[in-house]
Amino acid sequence: MSTTKKVVVFDYGFGNVRSAERALARAGADVEITGDFDTAMNADGLLVPGVGAFAACMKGLKEARGDWVVDRRLSGGRPVMGICVGMQILFARGIEHGVESEGLEEWPGSVEPLRADIVPHMGWNTVDPPAGSELFAGLDADARFYFVHSYAVHDWTLEPTNPAIRAPLVTWSTHGEPFVAAVENGALWATQFHPEKSGDAGAQLLTNWIGTL
Repeated sequence: MSTTKKVVVFDYGFGNVRSAERALARAGADVEITGDFDTAMNADGLLVPGVGAFAACMKGLKEARGDWVVDRRLSGGRPVMGICVGMQILFARGIEHGVESEGLEEWPGSVEPLRADIVPHMGWNTVDPPAGSELFAGLDADARFYFVHSYAVHDWTLEPTNPAIRAPLVTWSTHGEPFVAAVENGALWATQFHPEKSGDAGAQLLTNWIGTL
């Protein structure tokens, strides 16, 4: 019996789905690009890409019933990974040009403009993963990942009140000031950077995720 994992790249009109497909296939997954609800629900892993504005991505995701897919998969402990704006919309809200938009509210917090001399943050940067990270396993401390964004989460507030529950693992990077670069939280993982554009380091990261499915 084949052990190849089936990963759906959720196609809701926002995101570099073809580059994500190629990178996941390179990492050993059986990949399908689709916005079909049942196919997305039944895959071993679901990848939610995202580019552009927070509010527009949320609108597109809801129109494709992607909010239901994410919620139901996570309710059943089924793996979901968000990339770039696909990570940002997992937070409670996004604030762009002074306008606040509702996110998926999987995590508390606000996606706000980067406070740096040069915006957008575009190019390669290092990250600082915590001890025990599965996402960054096998990667050198100086590994670089490709970022393209003007907004980020600057504060992480979610900590479990039950000591028996493992706290989310939060990876940080810095552009002007620290921001959340990745999160590992049970079945829900996400990166602000683009692993599919991050060469060998990104390929290793996606291989790590696929290995947990």
